[in-house]
Amino acid sequence: MLRTLSLSRALVPGALFLVGIYFTFTAVQGNNGLFQRIQVEAERDRLEIELARLERQVDRMEILTLRLSDEYLDLDLLDERVRDVLGYARPDELILP
Repeated sequence: MLRTLSLSRALVPGALFLVGIYFTFTAVQGNNGLFQRIQVEAERDRLEIELARLERQVDRMEILTLRLSDEYLDLDLLDERVRDVLGYARPDELILP
């Protein structure tokens, strides 16, 4: 009887210790653990930076589109785009490769 009592006294703390280790491991390594959260936050930060870059690019394209629209035609920009896209040049210009 004494051995059974001492054995149960040892099993309960041991079992509680193992349960504590399991929950600690799950909190750190599990699907919703600390490491997963750090990865998700890093991915979020990277995507926010990418979104800001793309928004700046869209803003630039909107400005260029406006400058080439019928309401507001920027002749300098039109000339630049014609030269760049079509390869046109004036007769008095020298083009270096």
